[in-house]
Order: sequence, then C-alpha cells, then structure tokens
Amino acid sequence: MTTTPEPAGGRKPRPTRHRGPVMLRGGEPDPRLQGTTTDARLLDRRGPTDWVHTDPWRVLRIQSEFVEGFGLLAELPRAVSVFGSARTPQDSPHYASGVAIGAALAEAGYAVITGGGPGAMEAANRGASEAGGLSVGLGIELPFEQELNEWVDVGIAFRYFFVRKTMFVKYAQAFVILPGGFGTLDELFEALTLVQTRKVTRFPVVLFGSEYWSGLVDWLRTTMVPAATIKDSDLDLFTVTDDVDEVVRIVQEAEKARQAGDNGGGMRAFPIDDAPSDA
Repeated sequence: MTTTPEPAGGRKPRPTRHRGPVMLRGGEPDPRLQGTTTDARLLDRRGPTDWVHTDPWRVLRIQSEFVEGFGLLAELPRAVSVFGSARTPQDSPHYASGVAIGAALAEAGYAVITGGGPGAMEAANRGASEAGGLSVGLGIELPFEQELNEWVDVGIAFRYFFVRKTMFVKYAQAFVILPGGFGTLDELFEALTLVQTRKVTRFPVVLFGSEYWSGLVDWLRTTMVPAATIKDSDLDLFTVTDDVDEVVRIVQEAEKARQAGDNGGGMRAFPIDDAPSDA
C-alpha cells in the first residue's frame, strides 16, 4: 500500500491500494486481502471445495462445453446424425443396416455423427470410416464406463445431454433413426419438435426399419391425431423406410431444397398459413 502525495488544495493524503487494474483510496484495507496477492490466493489450495459443485460454477462448465463443441465441429463438412441403440449386437440386422447407412452417407460426401458409443452408433461410425468418410462421435458422461468406439475419427465427450443434443442438431443436415430405446426416442422427438415448431427447417427425419417403428407410427396416427394433440400433417415430418438408397436420396433432396431457398428460390419447409401444432 502506498500513500498519495498531498494535493495542492491541501487535502490530506489518502491510503491507496491496488487490486489488479482497480485502484482503491481511503478507508482501511480489507484485512482478508492485506498482505496477499491475487496470484497467491489463486494458488493457495486451502479452504472449502463446495464451490465447485455450485450452480454458478456449473454455468462455466456448461459454457466451456459449448465452446469446446463449437470449436471442434465448426468446420465439419456437411453431416448427418445417425442414432440407434447402444445395445444392438454386431450380429443383428440392425447393426448391418447401420454399417450400410454409414457407408452410403460417406460415399455421398457426408460426415456421419453418432453418439460415439457401441451398438448401432458403432455400426454407423464403422460404415463411414470403412468407406473413407469422416466418422464423428459425440459421447456422454454416464455412471458406467462407455468409451468412444474404435471407428470414431473425431470425438468429444460431454457432461450434459442438452449440450450434446445441440451439437447433434447444429452440425447435421438430417437425422437417421435406427431402432433404439429411450435415448433414441429422446433424440427422435427432440428433432420432430424442433421441425414442428420451426426451430429448424428443411430438416429430414428418417426412421429406418419399418417393422420396428410401425407400432409407434400407428399409435401416433390412431391415438394422437384423433386426440388433436398433433395434426395429421405432422406425420409428414418424418419418413419410414427400409431402403438405404432412399435415406441418401431424402438427405440430398432436402439439401437441394435448402440451397434453392437460400438462393432466393422461394422454397419453404411449410405452407405460410400452416401454423404448427402445440408441441
């Protein structure tokens, strides 16, 4: 602490102290800070650690996850997110479908993004990698160990599901949904909600495996539509197919429509007077 020179007006000098770029004059210095520097307090490991589990600190973690994700994926080429069960065995027809879809998308020039886990996710990553495409895995911290599968070329692990889900949508041009469980359904209905409410446009959602998905689609048609919780036209927000070539065609046609719209072609994802249903 220093003392300022006595000013010409005769005012008594006041104590002056500095905290980084901040200058403080007058009054007694804070005894908790006296004799220490900011570096010293930063490097001193003593004291309680509960603060690392508080919500303000979590906000910084969340922010850092967005920064890391955006930084890693910002220059990703055009891509498609493929979802499916982590429990799909390698001898399952669904696994073979995942490999075929990943390869077909890679051959069409798309990177393939998955959750990076085993099962159907591994299958899609494997197909893309074996076909010479870019294979991306967006992992998630779970109570049990789940490493990114060996077919991932570029990977990142997230703490928070909602950050990870943002990356799936932001850096993909379409979703392909293989048979899966709760997590797969979560991603499916997240995508449908974003399209239905026009948070994203010209974003195809493809359900692969008609036998697996038919029960769900029938329930949407026979229960939700009659109850008016969705409109009949909402069933057009997704396509069900068993044809790998059709998957690629749907993705490519949506890309062409998007490019035409961006170039002033006037194409829209929805009629202008067609208000979305309640989500």
